[in-house]
Amino acid sequence: MKKDIPFHPATGVDLAIVRESRAGETEWSVYLINKNLISLTTVMINSKGYGQINGEMRKTSVLRHVIEKLEAQAVAKVEPILPDLFQLTNEFWVSYYILDQIFDKKFIFLPGSISDEKVTYIPELDLHGILHTK
Repeated sequence: MKKDIPFHPATGVDLAIVRESRAGETEWSVYLINKNLISLTTVMINSKGYGQINGEMRKTSVLRHVIEKLEAQAVAKVEPILPDLFQLTNEFWVSYYILDQIFDKKFIFLPGSISDEKVTYIPELDLHGILHTK
């Protein structure tokens, strides 16, 4: 049962929503950053958005991604994200194994937390975006 699985606090894993330029157009993407000195295996990422837009409750589909292995101190592009969704709470649930131990971490970007004014340089990606480390 789930209560019998020991979940350990996740450290050394960050999530970033970054701005990229492709063919003269600005696109936004979600990246997972492994800062650990060991690889992650069976990385599972669930993403969803929810909240109100113009007083009306909205929610996105739940997207699920699997990365078989993310090497030590490596990055992986998870998914593109539309700027229209920045008005919603965007939640990313990340679970992964290090050796035989499972770890999980939830990253939440609140409405208004992703904007051009809040963008900073993220050296691991050599891109500008919003880094979520907590």
